[in-house]
Amino acid sequence: MAEKFDSKALLATLTELPGVYRMLDTSGNVLYVGKAKNLKKRVASYFRENHPSPRIALMVAQITSVATTVTRSEAEALLLENNLIKSLSPRYNILFRDDKSYPYIVITRDSYPRLGFFRGNTDRKSDYFGPYPSSLAVRESVNLLQRMFRLRTCENSVFNNRSRPCLLHQIKRCSGPCVDLIAPEAYARDVQMASMFLQGRQQEVIGQLSEAMHQAATELAFEQAAIYRDQIQSLRHVQDKQYVESSKGEDVDIIVVVEEGGLLCVNLAMVRGGRHLGDKTQFPSNAGDSSPDEVLSAFLNQHYLVQPIPMRIYLNRTLPDSEAANVLSELAGRPVPVLEPRLTMQKMWVEMAEQNAKLAIFARRNTLSRQELRLEALQALLGLECEEGKETRIECFDISHTQGESTVASCVVYQGNGMRKSEYRRFNIQGIQPGDDYAAIRQVVLRRYEKVASGDSIAPELILIDGGKGQVSSAFSALEELGLSHLPMLGVAKGEARKPGLEILVFADGREPVQLAAEHPALHLIQEIRDEAHRFAITGHRAQRSKTRRTSRLDEIAGIGPKRRKTLISHFGGLQGITNAGVDQLTAVPGISRELAEIIYAALH
Repeated sequence: MAEKFDSKALLATLTELPGVYRMLDTSGNVLYVGKAKNLKKRVASYFRENHPSPRIALMVAQITSVATTVTRSEAEALLLENNLIKSLSPRYNILFRDDKSYPYIVITRDSYPRLGFFRGNTDRKSDYFGPYPSSLAVRESVNLLQRMFRLRTCENSVFNNRSRPCLLHQIKRCSGPCVDLIAPEAYARDVQMASMFLQGRQQEVIGQLSEAMHQAATELAFEQAAIYRDQIQSLRHVQDKQYVESSKGEDVDIIVVVEEGGLLCVNLAMVRGGRHLGDKTQFPSNAGDSSPDEVLSAFLNQHYLVQPIPMRIYLNRTLPDSEAANVLSELAGRPVPVLEPRLTMQKMWVEMAEQNAKLAIFARRNTLSRQELRLEALQALLGLECEEGKETRIECFDISHTQGESTVASCVVYQGNGMRKSEYRRFNIQGIQPGDDYAAIRQVVLRRYEKVASGDSIAPELILIDGGKGQVSSAFSALEELGLSHLPMLGVAKGEARKPGLEILVFADGREPVQLAAEHPALHLIQEIRDEAHRFAITGHRAQRSKTRRTSRLDEIAGIGPKRRKTLISHFGGLQGITNAGVDQLTAVPGISRELAEIIYAALH
């Protein structure tokens, strides 16, 4: 308790150097992680008499110890703080759970570079443009570049094995470099133009294309001149359409925080190469009664540790922490102005971002209200009890296989008015009779809840089983074996003709099955969770089945061992590429004789 914690004794031992502090409770759980330019001053601010935030006051009342780590700079403290927040998920830290990395456009450095979509860690083997706020924004830009510059988008395994141009060439989306329909110098020029366009140098591109068009017309190459003319018209059409374009070709982020009806939303809009690429909204976790300034600081600290820092950042409010800009500059290795908008274009960007944030809040409020009604209806139907302030957790299981092949079980989690994708799990089912769904569901329940029985994992308030009486009985026997038969369980059996709305609810405790009305809100929630479990299971099953079949068909061919199999898959990009290859193409692979190539071809056809 707070009265037992001697804050004065702690403060007397603290340094004024930068670092990270961790607030702990009586059980040693980390309540909060923070960074400080001056550890002593920052930690002291928590132990004053009056706190403006009830949330922070509640946290301070639970502190029994404070651990600190000194760093060499505030930027280094920010890095450590972010790592600790991600690994510990402290209860009182504002968290932004952005599971996916942002996508990029990639132009490879092959002899005929490929244009494509990329998500992941970048390297120096290709040129990357972005990031973009969504995959849709990337695909729209790639489609635009295909129309204007006709760069290839196919993978190398396809490109290297083409004998005639594909459909994209016929619809004028590719210049056909795979079959030498364009000279390397001309293709390289198109790649350069595409790169300049992505960098925001549209006027330079138009200028170069205009010169090339006039040169082609002078040489009476009217067909080529027409191609340049169409490219220029496409570029000018893009400029006319891009009503929020900046003529400076700059890279800018616009970040706004909006609070309405007790919900806080952060909206990030991106301008790259002077083009507004769209925006992305995020809702913080553990925000409680936090202020917009606190949420903005948390977003800046967490987002820019893992994402590229643009040349400038515009906010819809004064930067709450004057040191934040210095930290960003230190991370970027250059000055990073963090400003409120002054010019008309900048104000338009911020106003658009605020409007989209308000729309996102409106949509989220409606979703939350609907989900709360569904959950309340389910709790009332089943008589579920949940501790006050605790989120109801529901786990749902499904089995997927093809006639017993590659059986995969899924476990999805619903908690806090939504699906918790980070907690989904898949289980490869082995050691059972192929096609035995009862044994499969028993195995997955045993594997999932043995950690609950040992105290290493939390138990859900409800377990859903996609299946009828047999599956529920098997799952319940597994719980009994683990000593967890008290956990509520419900089976969801498909109704007549497997039509949605006709599901039958099967109880593990022997109660008569129940069929709810198709419009019952509890049934809608059950269907949503069940459908997600089915989707997650079948996706995993298909991947497992594809992997098994890809390797097994090659393994069955005499003379193909692990080394040759790996060489073939690497050369052709997969079983489909090997199947499409002719004997001569197979012979070109190192280690494949003509005799073996004929055996492979015969086995796959």
